Amino acid sequence: MAIVVNKPLPEFEANATGGIKVTNGSHLGQIVVLYFYPKDNTPGCTTEAMQFRDKYKDFVKAGAVVFGVSRDNMKSHDEFKAKLELPFELIADTEEKMCHMFGVVKNKIMYGKKVKGIERSTFLVGADGVLKQEWRGLKVPGHVDEVLKAVKLLKKAA
Repeated sequence: MAIVVNKPLPEFEANATGGIKVTNGSHLGQIVVLYFYPKDNTPGCTTEAMQFRDKYKDFVKAGAVVFGVSRDNMKSHDEFKAKLELPFELIADTEEKMCHMFGVVKNKIMYGKKVKGIERSTFLVGADGVLKQEWRGLKVPGHVDEVLKAVKLLKKAA
């Protein structure tokens, strides 16, 4: 089932670092930022994770919880999280269930070969469990500030 802006998220369940289980209802009452990224320990993904890390206190202050999502396994996530000292959890979507639900799996050309990869995307879910905003195929510079601004506007509107 695909996700649609201004509609509640469909049911899902995923495992995250820290032994946390994330579901469509596990964070009701909180604004949720789900950012999908291609792969742990790659340059763009490392930069994006560090920018979310550096603004994390601002997200918390604005009433939001942040989750990074990729197809990497839990061991890779644990190492990536420790290496960058990330204060938020990473969801291991090894079976691509969330990736397909959010429609972020795309065909890409890498080194002249067609590969299936994750399109860098972020989704903003309101405290009511409804998808409020999405950013797809985004570039890392300035993106985290844009998401933070949207979180603050959402909190103000609540």
